[in-house]
Amino acid sequence: MDDIPVALREIPKAKPKSSVNLVVVSVCLSALGVAALAAGVLFSLRMQHGQNATLATASPAPTTASPSPAAAAYDDTLLGFYAYPAAPASELISIVDDGSIKLRKAAAKAYREMAAAAQQEGISLVPISGFRSIDDQKYLYFEVKAERGQDARERAKVSAPPGYSEHHTGYAIDVGDGDVPATNLSPSFDRTPAYQWLKANAAHYSFELSYPKNNKQGVNYEPWHWRYVGDIQSLKTFYKARGGQNQSTVNSGTGNSGTVNSEQ
Repeated sequence: MDDIPVALREIPKAKPKSSVNLVVVSVCLSALGVAALAAGVLFSLRMQHGQNATLATASPAPTTASPSPAAAAYDDTLLGFYAYPAAPASELISIVDDGSIKLRKAAAKAYREMAAAAQQEGISLVPISGFRSIDDQKYLYFEVKAERGQDARERAKVSAPPGYSEHHTGYAIDVGDGDVPATNLSPSFDRTPAYQWLKANAAHYSFELSYPKNNKQGVNYEPWHWRYVGDIQSLKTFYKARGGQNQSTVNSGTGNSGTVNSEQ
């Protein structure tokens, strides 16, 4: 021991590191790791939420739209006839002197012009029936059906159910030949000069035949029944949501005078 220098003999030994410090360091590191992991998960969730929001905005899930009440009404059929909205009274004006036959204003004006043009060529167009209220149609369908002991389909051969007649739209008119009255409301009307003139000229006044032969609606051939389609409202009434009547035949039959329905 005497040989060892005093300076060296007096160097204190290194104290062992405290285990408490190691525990603290370990806990701190673990806490930092958990915090980093939580931050990573939160970032990932935020990124995923942002992507989903972008996808939802760019490509919304397809939905099936419910048909509007108006479209549903136009698609409604009964015994081969379509449902139509009724003309408001304020829109109706007379086309004859005694006021008994009325049409909507636009249709009435066009009809008068058409009849005058026909008269100049020696053709007598005679209006037989124009606007009929739904109450009028109730009588023609239900009460006459009961009086004659007809069933529903049999009655539909000669009259449309109430709410399903073109007449209450105010755009439809039954026309006869003043020189051949025996053909009124008969398929034989198509052999009269009045029908031939209408066939050649009615479109110039925005009238068209409602029920031609073999019509896909399945309604009887009615050469006397014409409707006005000369403004947007009349066009929507007869064509909107039903493809211009390009429907399959509702009832069996040939589409001529032997078929199932006739709207008189």
